[in-house]
Amino acid sequence: MNKYIAIMAGGIGSRFWPSSTEERPKQFLDILGVGKSLLRLTYERCIRLVPSDHIFIVTNKKYKELVQQHLPELPERNILCEPSMNNTAPCVAYTALRINAINPQSVFAVLPSDHIILKEEEYLRILGQAFEYASTGDRIITLGIQPTRPDTGYGYINYDRSGLNQGLCKVLSFKEKPDAATAQRYIQSRGLPVECRHVCVECTYYSACF
Repeated sequence: MNKYIAIMAGGIGSRFWPSSTEERPKQFLDILGVGKSLLRLTYERCIRLVPSDHIFIVTNKKYKELVQQHLPELPERNILCEPSMNNTAPCVAYTALRINAINPQSVFAVLPSDHIILKEEEYLRILGQAFEYASTGDRIITLGIQPTRPDTGYGYINYDRSGLNQGLCKVLSFKEKPDAATAQRYIQSRGLPVECRHVCVECTYYSACF
């Protein structure tokens, strides 16, 4: 088994304030009222694809005990604690180095801990497809989502639509957090909102596609 999953759980949850605080960010909250935190729900999705010891939680050292409370069955060695709060790229690079040291043949996914996934079966099917495609060579995959409105808080993927029937598209460019006018232009550039949540070849972020 060469598949691994890293769950990013270090954000301070500022976008969901005041419910989310720096002491207890939104990934540790029961947002859906189902008796489970977003982190717990993410973990339970992941164990349907890989064994528990192939799942890593990447968080800030101040949240280690919270992670252990929410995921008591996870081996302590699988909680990777960053000494300071950094952005996504250092988190992914650090995780890649740690997993590569364990298994140089590994293929791993990096997932946020605080996403709400309603269509779980479809999500797992697509994530499994991404794993299989990434394992066939040196490839980086992204899962995209169709935007319903222009938003300046996300990245946008411009992709070649010729692969839509196979569910795999080559990424042409990635635009990170544009201003409002540019985001509006991206959504209108194809004449209608375009989403994918199918697999695009580029990076490991959830993003809007255009």
